[in-house]
Amino acid sequence: MANTISKLVSYEDIKRYFHHGMTLMFGGFGGVGSPPTLINHILHWGIKDIALIGNDTGFPHIGIGQLVAQKRVKKLIASHIGSNPIAGKLMGEGELEVEFSPQGILAERIRAGGVGLEGIVTDIGAEDPFLNKGKHVIEHNGKKTLLETALTAEVGIIYAKKADSIGNLVYDKSARNTNPLVAMAADITIAEVDEIVPCGELNPEEIITSGVFVDYLVLSKGVDWKWVWEAT
Repeated sequence: MANTISKLVSYEDIKRYFHHGMTLMFGGFGGVGSPPTLINHILHWGIKDIALIGNDTGFPHIGIGQLVAQKRVKKLIASHIGSNPIAGKLMGEGELEVEFSPQGILAERIRAGGVGLEGIVTDIGAEDPFLNKGKHVIEHNGKKTLLETALTAEVGIIYAKKADSIGNLVYDKSARNTNPLVAMAADITIAEVDEIVPCGELNPEEIITSGVFVDYLVLSKGVDWKWVWEAT
């Protein structure tokens, strides 16, 4: 019997998972690997007061940076915001709460959330008053370490090149970045994909994210790069 299971849905089908004040985690690095159509729908739906978790704030007119630029985000956990001057301005004016986490530590905190750990212990930042502010310092093996709490979210949005009908994902080179980690760490994971093929057609050696971590698939409408370059 043919496999009739499919996680493909419409954007209207997933709208119910997005609400004001939600915790949202996203894949991507400087805009590369972030789901463009999902982000556009979040903007269109008017979702605001978001607690946002991801590597960075992209650019004002690209990817997740649009949510920041339009003041839809109230709190941000990221490794840096330097590529989006609006994020820095909002932080300086007290309109955006920002928690900085070193990139590797941020990735590990997300991974910890995905595998069910409460956090990780690291000596990175333990002696830095900026990085250890408000965190639990632990003496371990004769040195100071920090307890970095795990990160999870209500919804995780990710981007992949190809999926099969049950949600196994293949990424496009470096656009893989943090997407596999985010897929594991959210209560609901929604993958925007460029192409969906029948189950069994993906090369098993190319699958990075198992369909067990993906709740829904939506088809991407892509990025209008001409518009992006004009906007920047």
